[in-house]
Amino acid sequence: MQASTPLLTQLPSYARLQSLATSLANASVEDMFRRDRSRQDDFVLQACGLELDYSKQLLNKEALSALLQLATDAELPRAIASLIGGDIVNNTEERPALHTLLRARHARGLEDKLAEVQSARDTMRHWADRLNSGQQQGFSSAVITDVVNIGIGGSDLGPRLVSEALRPFQGNVACHYVANVDPADLQNTLQDLSPDTTLFIICSKSFRTEETLTNSLVAREWMRDAGASDADLDKHFLAITSNLEAAADFGIPSENCLPMWDWVGGRYSVWSAVGLSCAIATGWRHFEEFLAGAEAMDQHFASAPLESNMPVILSLLEIWYVNFFNAGSHVVLPYDNSLQRLPDFLQQLSMESNGKRVSKSGVALDYTTGPVLWGAAGTMGQHSFHQLLHQGTAMCPADFIIPLTTHTGMSAQHRRLVANGLAQSRAMMVGRSKAEAETSLLQRGVEPARADELAAHLVMPGNRPNSVITLPSLTPAALGALLALYEHRTYCSGVIWGINSFDQWGVESGKEIGGQIHSAMSGDPTQAAMDPATERLIARWRDAQ
Repeated sequence: MQASTPLLTQLPSYARLQSLATSLANASVEDMFRRDRSRQDDFVLQACGLELDYSKQLLNKEALSALLQLATDAELPRAIASLIGGDIVNNTEERPALHTLLRARHARGLEDKLAEVQSARDTMRHWADRLNSGQQQGFSSAVITDVVNIGIGGSDLGPRLVSEALRPFQGNVACHYVANVDPADLQNTLQDLSPDTTLFIICSKSFRTEETLTNSLVAREWMRDAGASDADLDKHFLAITSNLEAAADFGIPSENCLPMWDWVGGRYSVWSAVGLSCAIATGWRHFEEFLAGAEAMDQHFASAPLESNMPVILSLLEIWYVNFFNAGSHVVLPYDNSLQRLPDFLQQLSMESNGKRVSKSGVALDYTTGPVLWGAAGTMGQHSFHQLLHQGTAMCPADFIIPLTTHTGMSAQHRRLVANGLAQSRAMMVGRSKAEAETSLLQRGVEPARADELAAHLVMPGNRPNSVITLPSLTPAALGALLALYEHRTYCSGVIWGINSFDQWGVESGKEIGGQIHSAMSGDPTQAAMDPATERLIARWRDAQ
């Protein structure tokens, strides 16, 4: 039987944090800087090539100390050791979560599984090298030039992000991604490709994921219509799966299959064979650097004291605002267009992991877990949702992610980008007073009476908490460290909330109901009656056919 999980509100330091949050609710971060001349240095951490500046958070040293005590009360050091050591941390499915093993070079006590990982890496390297060297030919003897990854969720978001973020390191093969069961997604991707030079990677553990299998069947027909025989399919299809039999029935032999393991969740799988498209897109050497960056963050996470542990600090900030300031969302703002997919990736990582309503022992929670995570690449957001960040009524903590150099060679334009990111971070902190607003209006030539009338509309309260994560440049290693940083932050928050971050039963329920509705739409008379609203919508769909 699962031991009772301590709840956040039962931890000894919880009440003290409530009191501290109340005392800081109307504090000024600018005043904190004036009173503490070392704040800009004391609230900064460096690890694995990344720097976290959290000095603009609504936080003083007393509150930080109390948050660190909260982590100790929640036995976070023990939980970190359990994750890294391969203990069962996914209690509902009785599995470890071994995504750190996927980028490890050494694994004390897990040598058997590491051998499996290394074997898969060897196969990945074989295919990455083969494709980038032009050795793989299609049914017409033309060299494969394009790879299409067909997956969804973790089999799409991570690989898509990495391939796009590391485009400056791209090899000789272009990689494309299809996830949506909407036929337009696959159709739009294939319209610019040629069947005889295209290879598909099908990512599905069961080889039965509805969206992935549907798109894969269409891709196979596309090949057949172009003249490929069933005997030619092995030249154009690879699979990342646990179901070798289903892959073989599809036309993919076992030697074209790479493994998916139960001890790695989909949202943590980009480091595994699921990342094959990334290894192809960037070349194997760069993919190894990506793994090494993540491994470096793993080592930091496993060994750094709580007060200097970057994932732990990010997690404590999340707990601070969600549970003591009632912040319902968190925004991630990468100031690099190559990272525009990062918020999409982090949405799944955070919300699928920690969107839970009961503790690990099944007790209903009376506090919030898993804030809504969202965002977009700067500077586009400045002209849309930043208005809410600056003047909206709800607190929304922000992470600014800023590479300090650019691969484009356009340093002057990049300087403007970085200036915009730093300006938004500062503006969220300092805000704008009524007097400053009125002065600004007068300087624009507005009449004094009108300036007094309008000033309230220009006021920004400030004290909007934000962190700035900088990296020297967006390299494979830096990206690996960044993604591992957020993985570990997510786990730490789950531990402190007392929840299981590694199951996703809500996702499974939606899949089951989706299958039932699809069967009903297909005329299956054995399907049980739906609710009246769903039945009406099914009827509406039938009328439209």
